[in-house]
Amino acid sequence: MTGAIGLPALEAELARQLALIGHGGPDWTRPHGYSDANAYDAVIVGGGQSGLAAAFGLMRERVSNILVIDENPAGLEGPWDTYARMITLRTPKELTPIDFGVPALTYRAWWEAQHGAAGWAAVGKIARSDWMAYLRWYRRVLALPVRNDTRLTLVEPLGDGLHRLHLDGQPPLVTRKVILATGIQGGGEWHTPAMIRDALPRHLYAHTSEPVDYAALKGQRVGILGGGASAFDNANAALTLGVGEAHVFIRRKTLPRINPIRFMEQVGFTGRYPALGDAEKYAVMTSFLGHNQPPTNDTFDRAAAWTGFALHLGAPWLSVETSGDAVRVTTPQSVHDFDFVVLSTGLISDPGLRPELALVADRIARWSDRFTPPPGSANALIDAHPYLGAGFEVLPKRDADADNLHGIFAFNYSALISLGLSASALSGLQTALPRLLRGVTDQLFLDDRDTLIADLIAYDEVEFIGDWPRQKDAAA
Repeated sequence: MTGAIGLPALEAELARQLALIGHGGPDWTRPHGYSDANAYDAVIVGGGQSGLAAAFGLMRERVSNILVIDENPAGLEGPWDTYARMITLRTPKELTPIDFGVPALTYRAWWEAQHGAAGWAAVGKIARSDWMAYLRWYRRVLALPVRNDTRLTLVEPLGDGLHRLHLDGQPPLVTRKVILATGIQGGGEWHTPAMIRDALPRHLYAHTSEPVDYAALKGQRVGILGGGASAFDNANAALTLGVGEAHVFIRRKTLPRINPIRFMEQVGFTGRYPALGDAEKYAVMTSFLGHNQPPTNDTFDRAAAWTGFALHLGAPWLSVETSGDAVRVTTPQSVHDFDFVVLSTGLISDPGLRPELALVADRIARWSDRFTPPPGSANALIDAHPYLGAGFEVLPKRDADADNLHGIFAFNYSALISLGLSASALSGLQTALPRLLRGVTDQLFLDDRDTLIADLIAYDEVEFIGDWPRQKDAAA
């Protein structure tokens, strides 16, 4: 195919390919003592790329009594049309993270159906808005069961493998499996340094993960703390929308230049990382977290081209205070006044920071509970992460906690230490999704094992209807 065949033709081909691989058919799971219409085999919390792909994967495994919930309005799930401000994705366009090997479901097929093969060849990196458009199409064409404007407030273990999910302003749901596909922030919280939180009124600062009305700051001065990729994404966004000056401050004396994700993509780390031992994982992630993800070259060049852009190296913020209506920032070199400041200060992963896990967080094993690093090499950020099983299932701190945690899966960024680049990284989704699906469906099968085995032993449906010995042979 070289020309643009259009989406209707692609969707017809996708339906054919799904039929060829036997997609669909009856579920194999068994009722679990509940009949409420709000009861499910699995509820996926989060309708972004990870949640949508997990839903399709479960349906491929013939587990279709599922629901995806997302707190955002339809079409605004995930970061892409909310707080993400990069122009293009940072990952190579050739990745196929959520198509499960179905050619007509790939981003490339979707793009070529509209723009042809020459259009694909002209793409350098995938535009952020185009990726979100693809995800909207993916949800629609697969008829995935997503309920928007639905916010989870609390996971309540009921015992016997069930959980009640309390929702904001809606009746609760009951489910056997809870898959927390809650993205990069869903395993903890975005980090706001105390020096900012304690010194400034809330209207003078925002984290890069929040909405920022840069257009309302036209002609004004913005200071950005942090040297990762999102700092430069926000500088570009601010200057594009008319901000007068955007200053990026980095603690280090040189810009981050190494992106270990590129190495991981090339040598199998994304797929094989879970096979490492705990000591090896700890060492790998200590190194990984020591690198801020650098801006892409094109992002940095766009930022540096603005006359209002300034980069301050070796310039940690020593103090922050209000000065009239401005924010006064002191660095080792100088003092700056800004109308608004933006924090590109990363996140902290810890189940104890998630309000929806308030009833179970203290029971979840952390890395600090399962592994002791060599003297002098402890890393508090790593230690706070949940220590997960091979299928992204949370594990108990004590054996007595196992029943209340059974059926909860952390398919978000907090899985980084246990399972590597996986749940919230496009680079890792292709290999992470089968692990999750195996973990969830194996649990469902083992939970139902007594019934399934009894049904098998009692199975007596006649398939062979031949007659032997045949009548003519008997007569002879």
